[in-house]
Amino acid sequence: MNEAISQAAVPQTLTEQTCFDIRETLAGRRRGLRTMLPFVGPAVVASIAYMDPGNFATNIQAGAGYGYTLLWVVALANIVAMLFQALSAKLGLVTGSNLAELCRSALPRRCVLAMWGISEIAAMATDLAEFVGGAIGVSLLTHLPMVPSMLITAAVTYGLLQFEKRGFRPLELAIAALVGVIGLSYLAELLIAPVHWSSVVKHTFTPGMPDSNALTISVGIIGATVMPHVLFLHSGLTQNRVKPRNEGERAKLLRFSNIEVVVALGVAGLINMAMVIMASSAFHAGHADMASIETAWRTLTPLLGGAAAGLFLAALIASGVSSSVVGTMAGQMIMQGFVGFHIPVWARRLITMAPAFVVVACGVDATRALVLSQVVLSIALPVPMIALVWFTSRGDLMGRYRNRRSTTIAAVTGTVAVLALNLILLLQVAGISPWPPFHAG
Repeated sequence: MNEAISQAAVPQTLTEQTCFDIRETLAGRRRGLRTMLPFVGPAVVASIAYMDPGNFATNIQAGAGYGYTLLWVVALANIVAMLFQALSAKLGLVTGSNLAELCRSALPRRCVLAMWGISEIAAMATDLAEFVGGAIGVSLLTHLPMVPSMLITAAVTYGLLQFEKRGFRPLELAIAALVGVIGLSYLAELLIAPVHWSSVVKHTFTPGMPDSNALTISVGIIGATVMPHVLFLHSGLTQNRVKPRNEGERAKLLRFSNIEVVVALGVAGLINMAMVIMASSAFHAGHADMASIETAWRTLTPLLGGAAAGLFLAALIASGVSSSVVGTMAGQMIMQGFVGFHIPVWARRLITMAPAFVVVACGVDATRALVLSQVVLSIALPVPMIALVWFTSRGDLMGRYRNRRSTTIAAVTGTVAVLALNLILLLQVAGISPWPPFHAG
């Protein structure tokens, strides 16, 4: 009998081993840098949203059109992202519920149904950008039309989603590997492209806005940085990973979570900056009007060689596939949290990717579809941002972990700023310019 008990206590899977390692660290029996590794996962998964194909398109335009000038915008957007992802992770750890579940329990039914509808539309719009972006990469690699490329992307995405049946850890590691592909690809790109590093440092810390078009691109970078679906998702990834047994363990989990958010989102920010730097080095001098992912890939070969184009394609495919996986996970969590529906992953996958097939089948340009999806996200963004700030500021819900006054002020300021920028983005897409053209003196 004792032997049976000891065997049952031995971790049998990657997920069980991770939970065991976390428990050992929380109990104080493990120390050192290695103790951080089991806690890494939720923020890495969430960070994919900040490296999706929509970021590729925006960053290419920023670098090609304005060189290194808008790097400071990318850095600022990343700081805002860190704040909100940290709040989302904290909500799940402290309450044991995700953002959608809390909305369902705290708000009137009509409001909940409206929020669910808006969030479902946001999830589909998110997947449209991510799924189409991945399919563009497959199409460029295989020279197949978009529809067959989308089917290949769908099959790969569904295959990755099957990892979740083995617990949270295998899927976290798979997504981390894809993040590694994106990061290493752009690191290699920076070694190939001629980079003026002193200008990179200067423009990272020195704000500058050359003209009104640069302001529009900046609005796109910041306004579409905080993704609605990952604000819902991150709270769900932390809520049941390892439940704290006392306040001391909860405090430790929050500390490790904040560290992971800073590191994971910091890496995502560096990758986004690398995208701008590469686009600046490759296109700014002679191809400042570069606007589409496909054109950027075709132009890279004569400018920097086949290796640079291949690395760009590898990063794009890894980005599209991984972000599509995360989008499906978020859609599942949103539906289950708001209305309690649980459907098979394959059905959820069909729901989220159906609009992408419709858009492409109707002949809409793929890059244009990416832009339109960002407009939909802009409309949906107030729902999770406002709810997240409200819930994490409530003492009756968060107790001693409620937001400090400075955190609340920063979060409210960030919310107002992002929503204002999204409104400007909507006006721009509608052809209404909220400001006259200007040029830096």
